[in-house]
Amino acid sequence: MPNIIKRLYVEYKGSRKLGNDLPKLTLALNPLVTIRYLIRTSTPVIIFQTCIFIAAIIFSLLIIPIPAWAAVLIVFGFIFVLLIPILSQFFRYALPVLGWVFLFFSSQYIPLSLRRPITVTVLPAVETIFFGDNLSQILASYTCTFLDILAWLPYGLMHFSLPFIVAALIWIFGPPTTLRYFAWSFGCMNLVGVVIQDLLFPAAPPWYKVLHGLEKANYSMKGSPGGLGRIDKLLGFDMYTSTFTNSPLIFGAMPSLHSGCATMDCLWLCYLFPRLRPLWCTYVLWLWYSTMYLTHHYFIDLVVGSCLSVTFFGIVKISGHLPVCDKFCRWSYTSFHCHDPLASDPLKPESGDVFALGPFENSSNIDAFVIDDDEGDDLNNYLNTDDVIPLTATSEPTNAIANKCQGQAPCHSMMPLQLLMIFPFF
Repeated sequence: MPNIIKRLYVEYKGSRKLGNDLPKLTLALNPLVTIRYLIRTSTPVIIFQTCIFIAAIIFSLLIIPIPAWAAVLIVFGFIFVLLIPILSQFFRYALPVLGWVFLFFSSQYIPLSLRRPITVTVLPAVETIFFGDNLSQILASYTCTFLDILAWLPYGLMHFSLPFIVAALIWIFGPPTTLRYFAWSFGCMNLVGVVIQDLLFPAAPPWYKVLHGLEKANYSMKGSPGGLGRIDKLLGFDMYTSTFTNSPLIFGAMPSLHSGCATMDCLWLCYLFPRLRPLWCTYVLWLWYSTMYLTHHYFIDLVVGSCLSVTFFGIVKISGHLPVCDKFCRWSYTSFHCHDPLASDPLKPESGDVFALGPFENSSNIDAFVIDDDEGDDLNNYLNTDDVIPLTATSEPTNAIANKCQGQAPCHSMMPLQLLMIFPFF
């Protein structure tokens, strides 16, 4: 670890000495920079996906029983952090994640008229048809303190902390711009998962069958911590019982977002550190075992959750804008190449603005624009960031590229409403 920290420091100092702007963050405060981008660079694809994410948040604010002034305050808070460059560089790509979080915590307030009946028998029946038996019931038939702790570690602790750790590792060791792709795929996977759980296919988890058999379920019922209740007894305080009993989303067995998050973490860790792929895959299998042992999910739930993650990670891959991770850390990059799955050569130089392109867009359709001289300094400061600096995958240092663009618009243009999206379709 000391050697890694020392090398990171050496790479950081070397990047500063070269005048490499690629990994830098912005300190700009001028919202006009953002507004000019929004006016100039709107595209239908970005507007569409932005509307979806914003709709999830607005829907949540409308059904949550909070004062109108609080909802208005939240909306203005969003606008503020998305327009100020120093803040938007962190919040700009969080919209899918925020949409998921808002929708999850507002689930209990969704009107019954919008809900579907809760299925109790479908999942155990499918489990038996595909796998010959109820795997969750088999794994949970024998319990002991050692197995309880073994299952608790990934399901009750690592599940909540690992996405933050993975995000930090991507920011440090991945190419600049990569973190936005992780955030988009992670947020969209969870958002789609909650929509399925809430509105399309509400289903009872295995603990429901343990407590109620095949009795018909209704939305007034309380949840259960399942096997995690034994952890509360072991530790001597209430860590999970109250949380799961009063969960805003009780009947969300299908798909398993625990499995989805673990698989997403695994895929991105394999991208960063491919030599440790067996370790990351082992974590997914460990969490799969834990969820069934604790009676929180059927095996079919886990499979569907993982498929959901593979789908959104696959969108990132086929977009052709995922940087190739071939250097030690973010400060080692003065330029980069991207995977091109449609070309015979898997590496292609990235042209235009990789931050401004969605996975289904063509950079040739986006034009540069000219700014007033009095805004030039703010714009150049804004572009010297992890998220919006103009990049080209050439062998030239970044400061040389910047000299070519001096006195005119950046060598890129930004997607419409990108600041309102926070987590774009790339």
